[in-house]
Amino acid sequence: MTNVAISDQEYRDFCKHLEAKCGIVLGDSKQYLVRSRLSPLVNKFGVGSLSELIKSVITGRNRELAVAAIDAMTTNETLWFRDTYPYEVLAHRLLPELAKSRKPIKIWSSASSSGQEPYSIAMTVAETQQRKPGMMGSVSITATDISTSMLEACRQGIYDNLALGRGLSPERRRTFFEDVGDGKMRIKDNIKRMVTFRPQNLMESYSLLGKFDIIFCRNVLIYFSPDMKAKVLNQMAGALNPGGYLILGASESLTGLTDKFEMIRCNPGIIYKLK
Repeated sequence: MTNVAISDQEYRDFCKHLEAKCGIVLGDSKQYLVRSRLSPLVNKFGVGSLSELIKSVITGRNRELAVAAIDAMTTNETLWFRDTYPYEVLAHRLLPELAKSRKPIKIWSSASSSGQEPYSIAMTVAETQQRKPGMMGSVSITATDISTSMLEACRQGIYDNLALGRGLSPERRRTFFEDVGDGKMRIKDNIKRMVTFRPQNLMESYSLLGKFDIIFCRNVLIYFSPDMKAKVLNQMAGALNPGGYLILGASESLTGLTDKFEMIRCNPGIIYKLK
């Protein structure tokens, strides 16, 4: 049987490594999370114990294992149209406002996880185009994540009934998905074509991504230390076009982290505009 016990020191060393690599701060009492996320890798990579695996990850001796460990720790379940209001604001306020310039609109989903956020954005764009034909020029969505395995799954755009049941209305399921059998559905090509998936660590430079009109950075900052949050937010300010918008998670705020945005109350919800 796999040995999944780790010492307090090994846990602290792994936490320090995780924060340095991707900004995630685990805190003092998340050993259970590390054990549950990393123990499947012990057998997969033929390592003797979880303790040995953590040592190997920290030293970077096995690059594939080091990447798989970060992958396992950063994989999160998410919902379609999470919290609803960001997509309402996008459809009824931001897209009509940005469309006035007649320039292509560029949106960044900065932590795309299993693809629900960028595809929800794309569906919102498609619905807005259908409601107001000719209002907008082209809209492109760049979706990034640190997890390469997640990005590959996102590109396939195939979801099972459990995933499809989390926040997706039957009407949207009929409109935007096609049945591929085995209780699974694939997102249609017209939606898929709007989204480009790319690997990106939010701790690193965003310069290769270009500039955006809207950035979704939702439910990501909660995992970061205050210093890391400030770094990410200031880099995102630099990645926005003048007057661009930042959309955070419902429980996240910029207070004490950056002064580069003005808060706009949308009722419901809050968004931030680049000063």
